[in-house]
Amino acid sequence: MDDSVIVGIDVGTTKICALVGRVEEHDRLRILGVGVEPSRGIRKGAVVDLAGAAQAIRHAVDKAERTSGLEIKSALVSLAGAQISAVNSKGVVGISGRAITEEDVARAMDAARAVAIPHNQEILHIIQRNFTVDGQEGIRTPIGMHGYRLEVETHIITAATSTVENLRQCVADAGVEVTQFVLAPLAAAEMALTDSEREMGVVTCDIGSGTTDIAIYIEGDVWHTAILPVGGGHVTSDIAHGLRLSTEIAENIKLKHAHARIEDVPTEEYFTVQTFGEEGPLQISRQDLAHIAGARVEEIFSLVQQEIKRSGYDGLLPAGMVLTGGTALLPGIRQVAHDVLGMPVRVAQPAELIGMTDQLYSPTFATAVGL
Repeated sequence: MDDSVIVGIDVGTTKICALVGRVEEHDRLRILGVGVEPSRGIRKGAVVDLAGAAQAIRHAVDKAERTSGLEIKSALVSLAGAQISAVNSKGVVGISGRAITEEDVARAMDAARAVAIPHNQEILHIIQRNFTVDGQEGIRTPIGMHGYRLEVETHIITAATSTVENLRQCVADAGVEVTQFVLAPLAAAEMALTDSEREMGVVTCDIGSGTTDIAIYIEGDVWHTAILPVGGGHVTSDIAHGLRLSTEIAENIKLKHAHARIEDVPTEEYFTVQTFGEEGPLQISRQDLAHIAGARVEEIFSLVQQEIKRSGYDGLLPAGMVLTGGTALLPGIRQVAHDVLGMPVRVAQPAELIGMTDQLYSPTFATAVGL
């Protein structure tokens, strides 16, 4: 496989998606192969069954190999889950008045990473935000400038070592080497955001089945990341409990009939379903379904709002929110997000794609395309 070919594996709670792509001129991505497989052995972003997860990853990779005609030996792999944490850190080095070199920047980055990290965590990403030279802030690339003191601001993302190694083992058992782990919301943001949104201030919200992943971008860089342990699977679970259905039927009903806003559902609309304990199928109002789904969606965005406020950047997001993930397809979710958060909201669609893209024009595949 040549160097221009990139393989990404998005390991989610409900699906595993393997994509093979090639970056062509004007940064357009040609999709050469796609493999999507229902997930097994993954819960809330973490591996709970090594053999099941490895088998599902192997099947997704096999499908991608067949459609692309290429052998997959290594890949970028998405990582999410409640065991992810982040910290902001500064690194300072002395320069002695000469021009700043790449070596000085590397020394400053090393100083920034010298933060106390629990022994059971490992560093996933160190993202440089901006530099300060002799008190002058907001410098993007200090190389070549003269000064005495160089300071760098970084955002350090860590993950539980056990989570990382378990996922690495699953991918290895599927016959693929992990080139690098990428935090899921950062991968989704690569696909979803425009340059102007990153500069203005924006939050990406990737609502998967098991987790909701947040990344805040200001002045073009990541300022805050968080993973919340709620997602679209909780909407399905609420429907299953509220209407006394199996999880599979509840998921189908969510996809076909659910709406996040009860006000937008006509009162006379019903659907029939076979519930537990009933001999024949029952008629259920779509408004009742919207009441169940809408309550959970509101709760998810309330938790997102709390996290944004906790970050301290809630007044710095004029570009609003960009929604990705499968749950972003729920009708009415954009309006609920707007009502709860009081900011502009749009649903992302992968752009600049050519090749085998039929099923990829959906926020569901934002993380996979972003990888």
